[in-house]
Amino acid sequence: MKKESKQNETTRRTALKQIVTASAAGMFGFLGAPIALAGKGISSSAPTPVVKETAPKLKITKIRYYGAPGYTKPLFNQARGIVEIETDGGIIGIGEGGSKDMIEQCAQMMIGMDPFRIEHIWQFIYRGMFYPPGREKLHALGALDMALWDIKGKALGVPVYDLLGGSTRDYVECYSSGVSGPARTEEERAKAVIAAGFRVYRIGPSGGMGEERFDPYENVKKTVELCKTVSGAVGPGNWCIDLHTRFDMMDAIRICNEIEELGPYFVEDILRSENIDMYRKIRTMTKVPIAVGEQFGDKWNINELVENELIDYARVTIPNVGGITEFKKITDMCETHYIGMIPHSTGPLAMAALVHALGASSPARCMYEGGGPSRAEYFNEDLVNFKNGKLYLNPSPGLGVKFDPKKATFIMEITSNTKYPHPILYSPDGAIHNW
Repeated sequence: MKKESKQNETTRRTALKQIVTASAAGMFGFLGAPIALAGKGISSSAPTPVVKETAPKLKITKIRYYGAPGYTKPLFNQARGIVEIETDGGIIGIGEGGSKDMIEQCAQMMIGMDPFRIEHIWQFIYRGMFYPPGREKLHALGALDMALWDIKGKALGVPVYDLLGGSTRDYVECYSSGVSGPARTEEERAKAVIAAGFRVYRIGPSGGMGEERFDPYENVKKTVELCKTVSGAVGPGNWCIDLHTRFDMMDAIRICNEIEELGPYFVEDILRSENIDMYRKIRTMTKVPIAVGEQFGDKWNINELVENELIDYARVTIPNVGGITEFKKITDMCETHYIGMIPHSTGPLAMAALVHALGASSPARCMYEGGGPSRAEYFNEDLVNFKNGKLYLNPSPGLGVKFDPKKATFIMEITSNTKYPHPILYSPDGAIHNW
C-alpha cells in the first residue's frame, strides 16, 4: 500500500512538474519560440526551444544613415534612406525612412540607450523636444523604431512578428494597379491582376497627369465610366479606386454615389485630409466603403475617424506613423471599431516591416498596396516572400533583412549623445512626462 502511495505521489509530482514546465513555456511565448513540454508522453511536434536565461544587455553605440541610390522621389516624408543602429554587442538593426536632418536629431538622443526599451525610446524622442513631432519627424522616428525591432528580434533569434504576439495569419493579401506584360486595355489589365492572385485591382480617377489641366466636371463623368468598365471586367468587390483627394466635396460625393451599385472594395481619399471632421458629413452622404490615412501620421491624426467609425479602412503605414510601435497601437484601436487595415506602400524594407506588423495584428481584414515587392540591390532579395499576389511571413530573426552598405550612399554617422535643448521630465517610477 505504501509502495502504491509512493508511486502515486511520484506520478503527481511528475504531472505537476509538467504543468509548471508548460506554464513556463507559455510565459516565454513572447520570445516566439515553439513550445516543447518536458515529460514522458507530453510533447509537441515543434522542436525544443533554446531559451536564454537572460536577454543580452546591449547599448546603442552608433547610428548611420545612407541615401537610397536610384530613388529620386523628392518627398521629405516619403524618403527611403537607410538607417543602421549598431550596438556594443555587435548586433545591427536596419530601418528605412526619414531625412538626414530629422534622423540626425533623433539619433543623437538615442546613443547610449538600451535598444530593448523600444516604447521608452519612442516616447523619449516623440515627447523630448517640447513640440509634438510633425509628420517628417515621425517618418524618421519610424525608421529608427523599425531598426530597434530588428535588433531585438536578431538578439533573441526570433522574427519580429513573434515579438508582437505571434502570427495571426499565414500571409497578407495584396492589391495592384497592374502586372507586367504588354500594353492592355483597361479590361485586360483588370483581369490580369485578378488572375495573378491579387485580391483587388486598383484604379485612380481619370485626368490630371503631367501638364494636363484637370477639369473636375469632365473627369467626374470619365471616372464613373472607368469604374463601370472595370467592374464589368472583374465584378463587384474585386476593384477599388483612389480619388487622390483630387475632387471638391460635391464632385467626390457624386462619384461615390454613382459607383456604389458597382461594388467598389473601397473608395480612398475622397476629400483632402486636412479637415477630418468633414468625414462626418461624407459618412451621411454615401454608402461606399471609405479608406483614409496614407497622408496621416500617429494615432492622434486618425483616432477621431476611427472612434467615430467614419471610415472602414485605415491606410496608415510604416514608417509614416512612427514605426511598428505606433502602427500596432493603431491596429488595435481599429480592431475595437471593426475597421480594417490597408497600409500605404513606401519602400521595400517598410513593406517587410508591415508584413510582420500585419501578420501579428488582429485577424481583422487587411490588405497591402502594391504589385509585388519593390526590389533594392542593397537589400537581400528574400527580404519578403511574395507569390501569387500575397506576401508571406518571413521567419528569419528580426525583420529578415540583410543590408549591403557598399551599395548605398553613406551620408553620416552619429556616435555621441546630444545635450538636450529641452528638459526631460520623469515621474517617480521613471516614466516620461511632458515638461
